[in-house]
Amino acid sequence: MKKAFFIILSAIALTSCEKEIDLDLADQSGNIVIEGNITDKNGSYTVKITKSVGFAQPNQYPAVTGAQVILSDNTGQTETLEYAGGGEYKTSTFLGVPGRTYTLKVVAEGKQYTAQSTMPKAVELEGLVQDTFMFGSKKTYTLLPVFTDPAELGNRYLFSFSINNLPKKYISVLSDNLNNGLPNQWTLGLPNDDNKGRDHEVVVGDVIDVEMQSIDTNIFTYYSALLKISEGYGGSVTPANPPSNISNGALGYFSAHTVRSMVTQIQ
Repeated sequence: MKKAFFIILSAIALTSCEKEIDLDLADQSGNIVIEGNITDKNGSYTVKITKSVGFAQPNQYPAVTGAQVILSDNTGQTETLEYAGGGEYKTSTFLGVPGRTYTLKVVAEGKQYTAQSTMPKAVELEGLVQDTFMFGSKKTYTLLPVFTDPAELGNRYLFSFSINNLPKKYISVLSDNLNNGLPNQWTLGLPNDDNKGRDHEVVVGDVIDVEMQSIDTNIFTYYSALLKISEGYGGSVTPANPPSNISNGALGYFSAHTVRSMVTQIQ
């Protein structure tokens, strides 16, 4: 798996904790890595299949070609994906609908891998509220995603944001265990320094692109595990890869989720 994960994971509160996590994960070079996503937005969906590499090697993951990739759902919809290059297999007519359960089947290099994911109901992102405060000598910005958690317990969310269309994305996950059915009070903390060149220090005028996903429990567990692994890496636990929802030893994940996005400019 990749060697670096950028995760923001915090308790439900008005502030969040940002970490850059460099994980010396269990070396499983040569393993199949599957990254599949289905959303409720129209368009082509992608399943990417690559091979993991050793941690001493560059982050260049060999593409897996010639795989059979099939998506289906519990209403009878099915499609065999077409190879589009770079390890990516794409749909042409498949539709993602909240409430449906999706099955991914991959046959690659003589092995079969399967996974399931149920797309939750969509939760609307109604706005982004900026707050500004001083942290030491630094001006710091946060964004409050405005939404109301549904009354049913068990909703899980993944947030990602990018700055000025830069390629780096910051990821956070949120459970409704403590705020079930309530308006959100949990904020996204924006970088307030450049972290030795690894981050962009947010200033007035920067454009922040925020995406909110409603995800299932397996995907919440996958992303949550990244932080737990990093906290345990110090001798107390053996480093391991985050738990995949794909069978037969594949790394990666398969996620059916809803997407809501919004762009704001720092004032």
